Amino acid sequence: MASHCTISPRLRLCTRCLHQLQIKPSYYKYLSTAAATTPAPPMHQLTSSPPPLARFPPTQPPSHKPPAFRKSQLHRQYTSLLRSNPVLLLFQHNNLKASEWISIRRELHLALQKTDQALSTDVASAIRLQAIQAGIFESALLVADHYNPSQHAHPGTLPPHPTDPSTQSSAQIANHTPNPYDPTLTHSLSTHAYISVAPHKRSHPLRVLLSGPLAVLSFPTVSPQHMRAALSILSPKAPIFAAPLRRTNPGYHDAITQAGLQKLMFLGARVEGRICDLEGARWIGALEGGMEGLRGQLVGMLQGFGAGVTRALESAGRSLWFTVEGRRTMLEEEEKGGDGEVKEGS
Repeated sequence: MASHCTISPRLRLCTRCLHQLQIKPSYYKYLSTAAATTPAPPMHQLTSSPPPLARFPPTQPPSHKPPAFRKSQLHRQYTSLLRSNPVLLLFQHNNLKASEWISIRRELHLALQKTDQALSTDVASAIRLQAIQAGIFESALLVADHYNPSQHAHPGTLPPHPTDPSTQSSAQIANHTPNPYDPTLTHSLSTHAYISVAPHKRSHPLRVLLSGPLAVLSFPTVSPQHMRAALSILSPKAPIFAAPLRRTNPGYHDAITQAGLQKLMFLGARVEGRICDLEGARWIGALEGGMEGLRGQLVGMLQGFGAGVTRALESAGRSLWFTVEGRRTMLEEEEKGGDGEVKEGS
């Protein structure tokens, strides 16, 4: 007669099998009791999936083009330069030597330091003269002027759910093909930026000047005094932008400095997103008193305009008063004349 195993009613396991497994039945009894008393998970964990883990570091998000390329890094640098500097002066340089660049930067820094001392400011240390690549700078101009990260989403298109299989995969990141509808990728090298500026290619008003070897002089603030000092060194033009005299600044008249300045040509400017030609840039630099002087002129114009309006309103009221008084006097004279005639007839 075959022996039968005794079945545990809770664990659904026989004691013989438990003995063969060398596991005490009390341990399974403890597990069954703990499972029976464990509370159920919250409802939001049952109805939604947890967000996936980030597949790229936050400091190196996927880009439309590989960020390891030098062109990509220059694009980021130029975009930051355009967004953080309201004034940019554009120059064309023709085969300047290293010694000529050093001499020009030295004289420019000395002139800007003198302006800082006169104005009690510290702007000269942030003003920078650097050579740029025209093609990459044009692309950065389009991103700075036509791309707004807060409006990167396409109209009528919603980003996919994080658990959607169409989200970005590690293979896409390895192949540098990020998901164009990922709402977290809004940097200047993202696919959103590329799609936003694509309709504006070859249409920027500054594009006609972006040819050949170029250099940019960047200003962190709109300061006509510093612009005047810089143009007096890099592109002198008397009488307002006159070059320094030899007795006051002999280094400016060195042969190396003059040879470098002859190879440097002023093309135009970009002031707070607007393109200025040579005359417009020189007009800004020639403002007397800088921004404070311009604000004073504006206040004077507004005050003069208000005084003119007040005089116009007062003159209208006075003319109306004179008209009413004249009519009243005329009516009084007519009434007096009618009373005299009636007395004579009686």
